Amino acid sequence: MPPLNLLIKPASGRCNMRCSYCFYADETARRAVKDYGMMAEDTLEILIEKALEKAEYKCTFGFQGGEPTLRGLDFYRRAAELEKKYNRMNLLIENALQTNGLLIDDEWARFLAENKFLVGLSVDGCASVHNKNRVDAKGEGTLRRVLEAAERLKKYKCDFNVLTVVTDDTAQKIDLIYDFFARHDLRWQQYIPCLDAFGEENSRLTERGYALFLKKLFDRWADDVLNGRFIYIRQFENYVGMLLGRPAESCGMMGCCSVQYAVEADGGVYPCDFYVLDEYRLGSLKDQSFEVIDQKRREMRFIELSAEKEGECLGCPWYPLCRGGCRRDRDDGNGRLNRSRLCGAYQEFFPYALPRLEEIARRAAQRK
Repeated sequence: MPPLNLLIKPASGRCNMRCSYCFYADETARRAVKDYGMMAEDTLEILIEKALEKAEYKCTFGFQGGEPTLRGLDFYRRAAELEKKYNRMNLLIENALQTNGLLIDDEWARFLAENKFLVGLSVDGCASVHNKNRVDAKGEGTLRRVLEAAERLKKYKCDFNVLTVVTDDTAQKIDLIYDFFARHDLRWQQYIPCLDAFGEENSRLTERGYALFLKKLFDRWADDVLNGRFIYIRQFENYVGMLLGRPAESCGMMGCCSVQYAVEADGGVYPCDFYVLDEYRLGSLKDQSFEVIDQKRREMRFIELSAEKEGECLGCPWYPLCRGGCRRDRDDGNGRLNRSRLCGAYQEFFPYALPRLEEIARRAAQRK
């Protein structure tokens, strides 16, 4: 079977920040139970034991939220102990943590480094962008504290990348953001298109804005890469890999949803982090097996529906790179999947970038 991936929410949707565009706040507001509280250690033990019994050669535990560090460092120390206890088949175990960084002190950074957690640190770039959207519970900007967390992660040599949410404002200021990351030596980057609430249409990120963003960011990245300066941008690296015949590793770029297990604090399982909603609940790992949960996913046809595309989409010359986009970007808010809301941006970006993408792919093949 493919690698087993659990995306665990130890603090449910609780967070010590109030980001203006938080998609998970929108999801929790739409559920009968908004907050499942803190995950109990016995629930954690059940998840780890069952996952390591099911996995064949690799298992990834990703911890998200809300803000997962609110659960406390002892919870993660216990997770590390349980992984060792139940890894009877000597599997490859990977751990990841996505955090806003506000609670990352030296003790946290040391633990994450020693236990080889891959950390995703949310940073939107320069202060005029980050502090506009990413504020704490008092409404105050958080950039300074997030950068302090980045320095602590560097100090202990913890692998991490920065996660940046893309809005139309980001597109206008991407040169400033790119230079900001360069000054702070933040070379590993992921850019995530801002999600509107279900039923809303492009209020924060428009096709035009995203096209502008992709082209301006690509200009900077391609110039660096073609001149021998290392910078990793996950989306562009995936395009290069696809041109070289490799499958996309980023879920939203695969062409259909992958098998995921998003686990809320009560043990409830959902097929995707973007669909932790009552109508998509697959069951609970506290009292059901992976087989029962997988059967529910098949009955829902969650993955199968994501693979279905319009004829216009399949006939598009850019489909081999676009693959139709992420399911969530195709959802009209009522469960119907249409053309991606960002389709126009991709149609503008690919002919603009393809010659340089192909050159970068050619050089990568030669080095290999």
